[in-house]
Amino acid sequence: MFRISKLTDYATVVLTLLAEQADGIHSASDLAARAKLEPPTVSKLLKMLGQAGLVESFRGASGGYRLARPAAQISVADIVTAMEGPIGVTECSLHDGLCDHETHCGVRANWRRISVAVEAALRSVTLADMLDPAPTRRLIPSQLSAH
Repeated sequence: MFRISKLTDYATVVLTLLAEQADGIHSASDLAARAKLEPPTVSKLLKMLGQAGLVESFRGASGGYRLARPAAQISVADIVTAMEGPIGVTECSLHDGLCDHETHCGVRANWRRISVAVEAALRSVTLADMLDPAPTRRLIPSQLSAH
């Protein structure tokens, strides 16, 4: 099964909380309480998101965190990459030379094609989009490119 990690899921939740109130600075403990996550987990997430340039941190008594840029300029691909590294459904779709079967593999090019499509889909959805309720109807693949 192909899925993102819990940390990436939690990072998206924390970022949506920041996006909901983008004009303020929020403490890690406040974000943890609102997200119903453990404070050490949220601190770890915020550190990783800060290193990726998705959040800014401010020190001091009234310090905390806020988005580094508008929610409409942060894609889900940015979040996944910040938390998990480059997007690829297989190792060989990301890096050459990792597989002994690379020279005679008949599916590698297609895995690369799939990885590009997954990344494009993740880039097409922004953090601002994540604030909206989910569509009530099921989308079919041909509809995904229209969104």
